[in-house]
Amino acid sequence: MERDLVCVVCPMSCALKVRLGEDGSVVTTGNRCPRGARYAAEEFLDPRRVVSATARLRAADAPGPGDAGAVARVPVRTSAPFPKERVNELLKAVYALEVALPVRRGQVLIADALGTGVDVVATRTLPFPPPET
Repeated sequence: MERDLVCVVCPMSCALKVRLGEDGSVVTTGNRCPRGARYAAEEFLDPRRVVSATARLRAADAPGPGDAGAVARVPVRTSAPFPKERVNELLKAVYALEVALPVRRGQVLIADALGTGVDVVATRTLPFPPPET
């Protein structure tokens, strides 16, 4: 099995060819530096992505329809690259999540997501909603 990749590690964007050698090693050609070979091996054997999404606020904390500038969702991301083949599964968990205010940037909202050792964290601080007047 052979794959063509474009290296994204640096601005040179090397065109890589990656295949599995007879001895089970990953053989990479087209890279102009060792970082390209490492990237190709990781992408070929275990592709991972940092996942960004939004999670909804708990209904009691969500703004009403007339609250100008209010935020109804909190932005989140994975704390480390996440296995690519499980991204859809992770997004289902994030979209099912209800976050209670207050939430702090960096706060873990889903610990050890799907048993991968990767957390889902908030990327924005949102305080308690203002008191109603």
